[in-house]
Amino acid sequence: MKVAVVGAGQVGSSAAYALVLRGAASEVVLVDQDEHRAAAHAEDILHATPFSSPVRVRSGPAGAAEGADVVVLTAGVAQKPGESRLDLLQRNADVFRTIVPQVLRASPGAMLLVATNPVDVMTQVAARVAHEVAGTPPERVIGSGTILDTARFRALLGEQLDVAPTSVHAYVLGEHGDSEVLAWSSARVGGVPLAAFADDPRCAVTDAVRARVDEGVRRAAYRIIGGKGATWHGIGAGLARLVEIVRADERTVMTVSTITPDVEGVPEIALSLPRVVGAQGALRTLAPELDDAERAALRRSAAILKEAADALGV
Repeated sequence: MKVAVVGAGQVGSSAAYALVLRGAASEVVLVDQDEHRAAAHAEDILHATPFSSPVRVRSGPAGAAEGADVVVLTAGVAQKPGESRLDLLQRNADVFRTIVPQVLRASPGAMLLVATNPVDVMTQVAARVAHEVAGTPPERVIGSGTILDTARFRALLGEQLDVAPTSVHAYVLGEHGDSEVLAWSSARVGGVPLAAFADDPRCAVTDAVRARVDEGVRRAAYRIIGGKGATWHGIGAGLARLVEIVRADERTVMTVSTITPDVEGVPEIALSLPRVVGAQGALRTLAPELDDAERAALRRSAAILKEAADALGV
């Protein structure tokens, strides 16, 4: 599988590095407006291949994406400390309106994986442009959405419950950002409802625990940005995992962002819900059990994103 990573900054280079370490692609091409930076990252990552997998790694202009099966879009301006993801909207939308046509002219059949923030609205922008340029169906334009937030949720719950996070099935829904919704009602541990599993006083999920987990998930990016300026390792690994899922047609459930016809009464909006992901993209959307408060929060999250998308005319 050939993967083109457009944007050789911190997220893009981390994604490319993770793709090589995991052997998720046979060829990785880094594309960036700064050709010297892209070439330097490609050379550096290539030197890791003797310790990982025999992946071809190179850099080039947008035309180097020709024949790519997947194009990972990480290009855009960085989020500043204290800046919300939605504040980035207009600047990054302008970047996408230039980049997406370029890469799809080179590889019109490619699946697009979007990581640029604000990722939900940028996914909607990418989907609209991709459809206009190459007729790309919406299910083949996937945003990384809340895959990292969901991972954080499961890791913190696993720590509280003293179980491996892989045994925790819990989702973060809606916006990848301030209005995201932790779906406590549908959380399961090994198929057992969270409330039943946490009945043991040693691992009780009290209101205080919920508040701590919520803060740990919702504010993670702000803490990391405050400490080192940006987040890149976690999402880089997440993007590599999505490529693996697509490559093997795994049909794995991931909380990715795609355009959804209706979310709690809000029409035509890209946000994260649990979706079955395979070689052809987001194949099916699942509807987790939610209580009334969670439904209201998801509706609010969708409305916030809809307002932002409508402001861009998408």
